Amino acid sequence: MMPLPHPNADSRAYWEGTALGELRYQRCSDCGHAQFPPRAVCLRCAGALQWARSAGQGSIHSYTAVARAPSAAFKSAVPYVLVLVDMDEGFRLLLTLRGPQTAPTIGQRVRVVFEATEDPAICLPQAVQDGD
Repeated sequence: MMPLPHPNADSRAYWEGTALGELRYQRCSDCGHAQFPPRAVCLRCAGALQWARSAGQGSIHSYTAVARAPSAAFKSAVPYVLVLVDMDEGFRLLLTLRGPQTAPTIGQRVRVVFEATEDPAICLPQAVQDGD
């Protein structure tokens, strides 16, 4: 069984959103900077952060194919593709690319979908290529 995330004070609102099928990120109310992963303050100006809902669409910035499991917990998942996505709202997100799909390309449009887990409070965001 693959390990599940453990929400903390900074990430709790993010994981509550995924359980509802929402992709949430933080935006600074002082400078407007969009950021992910969740933090206590803005990385750019140390200002106050507000949660915002992403439309869940972006473009592939980079990708890699994983052929060797990083630990025994991921052995049944290999091979898989990880994509670093530039979300339309201005933050980056690392996601597993769900298939079936064609080989990913830099700049390709993807959207976020959510996969349920054995814990109903945790849904994992994943990417699918537009059109899938």
